Amino acid sequence: MPSALATEFRSLHQRPGVFYLPNVWDAASARLAVKAGAPAVATSSAALCWSLGYEDGGAIPKSELIAAVRRITRVLNVPLSVDIEDGYSGNPEEVADFVQEMHDSGVVGINLEDGEGSSGLLAKKIQAIRSRGTLAKMFVNARTDVYLRDIARGVEAAEMVSLRAKQYWQAGADGLFVPGLTQSDECALVVASTELPLNLMVVPGLPSTELLAPLGVRRLTPGPWLFLATHGTLLRCTTALLDGAIGDLTSGPLSFGEMNALFAAAKAIQ
Repeated sequence: MPSALATEFRSLHQRPGVFYLPNVWDAASARLAVKAGAPAVATSSAALCWSLGYEDGGAIPKSELIAAVRRITRVLNVPLSVDIEDGYSGNPEEVADFVQEMHDSGVVGINLEDGEGSSGLLAKKIQAIRSRGTLAKMFVNARTDVYLRDIARGVEAAEMVSLRAKQYWQAGADGLFVPGLTQSDECALVVASTELPLNLMVVPGLPSTELLAPLGVRRLTPGPWLFLATHGTLLRCTTALLDGAIGDLTSGPLSFGEMNALFAAAKAIQ
């Protein structure tokens, strides 16, 4: 099954149009994404960290992340990609070891970022992953934070991303993730400079979905927004409960039976 899922995940990046990939954070959100029709799911590092009581940004213990991932893959029959931030180590071999644990847990893709570190270090991490024969089918989505961390702006940022994309492609990356990129002309510059499928994240100012495919975008992820929307609703409903307004709680779009059935069906996957 994992090998077939890895092949399927890779093919989703090669189909015409934009591949919309929902970000989830636990078994329930993953099952609901599949119920909605998602052909694959991915974790958001922020959402998963928050769900386990940690701030985003390398604070979560690797053991807790792996345990959370296993709870998701246990009930999932579509490909799962996991955001592992910077791999939680500056040592490329340690990062490769961690990716191996992800692979052994049923994961078929990862996001691996340069963050505030050097592009050369991320390239070495990708090379270390690619040196493992067991990880040959792992989809490595190289994330560069040039835009997200405001390392550069405008055309200078696009050119910097293009240079990093070349490094990551030569190291063995399968995709390029550029969160924070929103300008159509800069997006076109990046697409023209790399053979890697471009992944963008939903942020304010992003072009409409109708424009993404013509720009060359191949994958779109919502990042933490599904988590924030879900928990915004939770906050609103809890506030209503504390105010004594209980009527709305029993008239939502999901019933107890529907939710329970998602996990009854998941027994066949296990």
